[in-house]
Amino acid sequence: MTDPTAIQPSELDQLPDRDPEETAEWQASLDAVTKAAGPHRAAYLMRRTLERAEGNGLALPKLLETDYVNTIPTAAEPVVAGDEEMERKITAWNRWNAAAMVTRGSKYGVGGHIATFASAAWLYETGFNHFFQGKEADGSGDQLYIQGHASPGIYARAFLDGRIGEHQLDHFRQEAGGDGLPSYPHPRRLPWLWEFPTVSMGLGPLSAIYQARFNRYLTNRGIKDVSQSHVWAFLGDGEMDEPESTAALALASREGLDNLTFVINCNLQRLDGPVRANFKIVQELEAQFRGAGWNVVKTLWGTAWDELFRLDTTGALVRRLRQVPDAQVQTYQTRDAAYIRQDFFGADPALVEMAKLLSDDKILECFHLSRGGHEARKVYAAYRAALAHKGAPTVILAQTVKGHTLGEGFASKNANHQMKKLTVDEFKKMRDVLELPISDSQFVDGQVPYGHPGADAPEVRYLQERRAALGGPAPARRTHALAPLPAPADKTFAAFDKGSGTQNMATTMAFVRLVKDLVRDKQTGRRWVPIVPDEARTFGMESLFPSLGIYSPKGQTYEPVDRDQLMYYKEAKDGQILNEGITEAGSMADFIAASTAYSTHGEAMIPFYIFYSMFGWQRTADQMWQLGDQLGRGFLVGATAGRTTLTGEGLQHADGHSPVIAATNPAAMSYDPAFAYEISTIVKDGLRRMYGEAAPGEDPNVFYYLTVYNEPMPQPAKPAAPGIDEGIVKGLYRFNTAESAGLSPAANAARIQLIGSGTAIHWTLKAQQLLAEEWGVAADVWSATSWTELRRDALDADAALLRGEERVPYVRQALHGAEGPVLAVSDYMRQVPDQIAQWVEQDYSSLGADGFGLSDTREAARRHFGVDAESIVVAALAQLARRGEVKASSVKEARERYGL
Repeated sequence: MTDPTAIQPSELDQLPDRDPEETAEWQASLDAVTKAAGPHRAAYLMRRTLERAEGNGLALPKLLETDYVNTIPTAAEPVVAGDEEMERKITAWNRWNAAAMVTRGSKYGVGGHIATFASAAWLYETGFNHFFQGKEADGSGDQLYIQGHASPGIYARAFLDGRIGEHQLDHFRQEAGGDGLPSYPHPRRLPWLWEFPTVSMGLGPLSAIYQARFNRYLTNRGIKDVSQSHVWAFLGDGEMDEPESTAALALASREGLDNLTFVINCNLQRLDGPVRANFKIVQELEAQFRGAGWNVVKTLWGTAWDELFRLDTTGALVRRLRQVPDAQVQTYQTRDAAYIRQDFFGADPALVEMAKLLSDDKILECFHLSRGGHEARKVYAAYRAALAHKGAPTVILAQTVKGHTLGEGFASKNANHQMKKLTVDEFKKMRDVLELPISDSQFVDGQVPYGHPGADAPEVRYLQERRAALGGPAPARRTHALAPLPAPADKTFAAFDKGSGTQNMATTMAFVRLVKDLVRDKQTGRRWVPIVPDEARTFGMESLFPSLGIYSPKGQTYEPVDRDQLMYYKEAKDGQILNEGITEAGSMADFIAASTAYSTHGEAMIPFYIFYSMFGWQRTADQMWQLGDQLGRGFLVGATAGRTTLTGEGLQHADGHSPVIAATNPAAMSYDPAFAYEISTIVKDGLRRMYGEAAPGEDPNVFYYLTVYNEPMPQPAKPAAPGIDEGIVKGLYRFNTAESAGLSPAANAARIQLIGSGTAIHWTLKAQQLLAEEWGVAADVWSATSWTELRRDALDADAALLRGEERVPYVRQALHGAEGPVLAVSDYMRQVPDQIAQWVEQDYSSLGADGFGLSDTREAARRHFGVDAESIVVAALAQLARRGEVKASSVKEARERYGL
């Protein structure tokens, strides 16, 4: 058997020991201390030695966990630079109104959360009073990611500040009339207040990291110096379970984002119960963040605990605090002093003796009330330490009690997330705890009143003075009166009108070529932000590496292996490309930061994020909703799109549904262009709408989703017929007729309208030829650049009709009078083209690639799904046969001829 006391092999055995005798003496000293004074004393000495080594600059790995005590001792706390009593009164008013707003709204059944802000009030108030830079001073101010469930407290502060009134408070979660307040931080719903949507938990912390990173990007590229902006992300300890919450911690550390602070409200509770019932979430998070290279500040215990720590001459108290699991700490919050004496102090003889020196009131004060996150002075010290730390981001782990000041019925109860109101008696007790001048007579008909000391009250003047000194109200979203960006030269877009001649070109490459020309534009080229998740070479973008450079805050500290090649891998501090590695979520967070820079920083940036279409909407659709909520602008490009164009990759790579998911997002302008000239027309119009002169009634706060394909095909010239550009933008135009295609159908030939989108247009064109040459059927071919935009226009027309206005949907206008039935074909599931079915006046049917994808050649996959040219022919003949316009036997004959 292995001797457990034996020294185990370690990496140090591989290092030279120039003085083994000295090494043995150090080890013997440690053994002696352990034997004489105990393991806890030995551990303390080792930690002190490591601390000294770090202070002397010795390169040693850091401890991942420290004791369960405050990082900043009380004696080291700076004096709060303000009127602490005035700030207590302000916080009391905000606590009251946050609870009143949710309680009053509960009679309408609209819900709301009380307990979160109650626990986090001082975390916010201290920041608002002393740290959060507003947007009315120089620069961009700070960026605040507010925890979604704390929104009532933010509204309460805006009420005290005079930015919103009682009417709006009384319409919390009642927005339909236009005067209400959204449930959570929703910029699209309240664009003058909220900047960042955060309530889809996990996306806030991820976005905050990439926002801080994008701030550095803007500064390093010389777009705007935002080095004074600081990003503050307020998070819940339960929220840290989301994988996105911790997905980019290493990025933040690697790039030294000391312009970023996470404030994690460790109230030890998530929605249904304890976050880590049998463990300690603070210790877990400390190890996780320290391991990722973050500076960690723990703010756990209030001032009342100082006496207990002074009495702890043996370290027994600190040891016990590390032992007790979180769920038991929560239990102490609800039990009497006798229970705490027995369960907590009774576990160690030294603690039993300590407890004899403590009154019941003292024990209850410590275990029920005194937490670091509930004391402005301790929070202030933590924030000061965060801003002073350089070279790495900081996380503040602030321990609080969920439901603090709301009464015994709320504090630390598992169900408090679902508890939406207080009784009148509970409010009166809360009033007394908060020392607010609200009389019993103000509770009219059993309804809790809002509290406000008056517009000229000292509390309100103090609040406004503090915000004025810090640069204006916060949170606040700024709407800048930006001049439209100059439109790139028409020749940039017109270059694609001629087609590719005899050269085959994939639409992915057409888009990349267009962007290469646009980034050269002298006026707007530097505002493009190319984003790619480690697939640039897949999409043919490597030619942009040496010309634009890949952004790195360190530049390029090595000689790239391909330096002697024309398209070498070039990193630069002012690089323009964001090459994010294998992270679609990180790339989307980049896109969101760039797409909203027009508001956050007053700088219009033009991001385009290109990705495997299957791994965009399917994997990160939640972030697309976040993008729409945040009013982002830019171009999302789903490359290698379609179910049958990506040969050999198989089920998980075969995208047959991204346009379906995109269609569910009201802010997404979803296009499936077939040809290079369609892409250039759509991008040109998107630049006009989002960054130039939007037409009356057009919302510029949209983003464009374009599907592009990796299949090289001939790119035709743009047809010369009038209205082509309008049709491309609106979603449908006639590409050719049987006659203009030179197929010369008979005068009495049966006719059908074939609509294709994306790569399916090529099979449709081949089917047009087969129908004419082998079956005597005349087919006209239409290009549907956007099924989704056609549907939205039709829905708008239906809504107008209900208002008594006459409007004909564009799809019906375009197809009006077209002879014969309509057959729509897509490389996506039939649900995509079927979006327009009910507004097509002709007989309508569709073909699509429903089901799971598979690995094979393009031809075999298309035959499998029944969307190849021959399948289109059989479907067209069947449709005409049902109408009696071709012989029924021709359908069977075609199936046999084509082997279907």
